Order: sequence, then structure tokens, then C-alpha cells
Amino acid sequence: MEYINFYDSPIGQITLTADEKGLTGMWFETGKHCPDESCYMKNTTPVIEETKRWLDIYFSGENPDFIPKLNPKGTNFQLEVWEILQKIPYGKTTTYNNIAHKIAKQHGIKKMSAQAVGGAVGHNKIPIIIPCHRVIGSNGNLTGYAAGLQLKEALLKLEKSDYFET
Repeated sequence: MEYINFYDSPIGQITLTADEKGLTGMWFETGKHCPDESCYMKNTTPVIEETKRWLDIYFSGENPDFIPKLNPKGTNFQLEVWEILQKIPYGKTTTYNNIAHKIAKQHGIKKMSAQAVGGAVGHNKIPIIIPCHRVIGSNGNLTGYAAGLQLKEALLKLEKSDYFET
């Protein structure tokens, strides 16, 4: 059974989904690929409540010292990319190319496509907690964010990201 609930954030309503194992999704009202609410039971769960507490801390401008239990669903490659995303420190950024280099190194290959990494980053269904907003283009530009670049910029500003250091 999957459950759906909602969180009112300073940047708009966020839809949260979870199953018995953990948080499965988080969508902004401005984002793409919002879930069909009819496929979920409207209710809260301990992990949804824990996620709301995490979001309260995050939107207060602090770095939460815990991660809610997550249950992301994706291909093995997507899961590998999302695991790397979770290691990007609060307030820091990296590039798609840097992530591609890390994956290539983990697999003992010379090169990995930054575009393939971008595709996996773009399919992340648990943004903010799996911080895809911290990934920027190799040229230093903000690129690709399913909920819009304005929201990506707002999240980086909230974190006082190194992106804005010149």
C-alpha cells in the first residue's frame, strides 16, 4: 500500500508519498510528473511525519541531522546516481560531469556519459532529501530541474550554497 499526504512549504505545497519501507516520492506543485492521487491512500505514516519534521528543519535554513527512511524506486543506474547525490554536502554543488567521473571510477571504466547522469538525476522522485538541486552544469550554469530553475535557485539560496560565491 502506498500513502499520500501533503506539506505546505514556503515554496508551495509538496506532495509526499510513502510505503511501508520508506518515502517513495516528493513532488512540488510546480513540478513535472506529479502522482495520480487516486493511486494512493490519503493518510499519513510515521515516515511521512518524519519527512515533514525534516522539511520543517530544512526550510528554517538549517541542515537536518537525520534522513527520513527512503525507498526510492528506479533502475540500478538511477539508484547509483541517487546514492552519490546524497553525499553532496549541504550548501555545496557539484556537476553532472563530476558524478559521471565518480561512476566511471566505481565501475573501472574510462568514461561515463554526463548526459546519462543527467537523465538519472532528472528522474529523482525524492528531491531536496536526495539533493538533485545541488547539481549544476560544467560551465557553472544552473541547468535542468523538473520543478523549474527558479525553485532550484531558491533551494540553493536557502542553503547559502557555494554556487553564489564568486
